[in-house]
Amino acid sequence: MRTIRTLIAKLRDDRGSAGLEIAILAPALAAVLVLLAASGRLALAGNAVESAASAAAREASLARTTAEAQEAAEDMARISMEQSGVNCTTLSVNIDASGLSAPIGTTGRVSATVSCTVALSDAAMIGLPGTRDLTGTAASPVDAYRERR
Repeated sequence: MRTIRTLIAKLRDDRGSAGLEIAILAPALAAVLVLLAASGRLALAGNAVESAASAAAREASLARTTAEAQEAAEDMARISMEQSGVNCTTLSVNIDASGLSAPIGTTGRVSATVSCTVALSDAAMIGLPGTRDLTGTAASPVDAYRERR
């Protein structure tokens, strides 16, 4: 009878189970933390693209011609992305500068769309494979009483 009780007691022994639980749950918890960090870094990169679009639209609205506006917008978007620390594998800037030709007394509008392809290994800093396309669009008014060309 005593051997049966001893056997049952040994089967119910919980010593060492906490270590086993940690060994099983630690990789899952680490994976969740890595995904949270990657999501946060991608959100910051998305904000940087939106900010670059705003800066590009503002810079383009100060130009006198469409060609000057395109060049100024591309330069400003590139500078803004560099300052934010986001590395784009491809960066494209498209503007709609039709507002530059609005008649005097009429407020024109220039819009800029910035597209950036970010490598997930750079954005998440943990070596994830693949890329993500981020796009931001912004508009800026053109001074209604500024000289036109």
